[in-house]
Amino acid sequence: MNFQGRVREIYVGSKRDAPMKFVSTAQAITGKGLAEDRYASGLGSYSKSKGIRDVTLIEIESLWSFLRLSGIDLHPGLTRRNIITEGVRLSDLIGCPFSIGPVSLLGIRSCPPCQHLAKLIGIPDVVSGLAHSGGIYAQVLSDGFVSVGDPVTLSTALLL
Repeated sequence: MNFQGRVREIYVGSKRDAPMKFVSTAQAITGKGLAEDRYASGLGSYSKSKGIRDVTLIEIESLWSFLRLSGIDLHPGLTRRNIITEGVRLSDLIGCPFSIGPVSLLGIRSCPPCQHLAKLIGIPDVVSGLAHSGGIYAQVLSDGFVSVGDPVTLSTALLL
């Protein structure tokens, strides 16, 4: 697998329905998520699912496609995903170790939008419009800092 992905934006939300806040750098905590985010602090809707929902990622290309198909310009922060990527097909990372800058992660499963998100942001079309491109969940495997502009790379060393 060869790609040239990078981080475009990073968001954290302090609790379940709180607005997501843009940050240029976030501290990743092994087995928890991003510091200041609801899942790392145990305040997320599914916080008991440790290691499954540490971090959520979505491709900016999915949002561009949603705009072309629906006419709705969905701000990346409204997706409630932590990391917005560009240049990498995230579905290819499911079941694979990968890195964002110095931080190691493991792609867990797809992360389709839910009715709660649609209701929270007032955009019902988001459920069907991003059903197959809503991003992925990833587990944080190492502590470190992720920043806007960091490369997203496949961690072949972890496959050994």
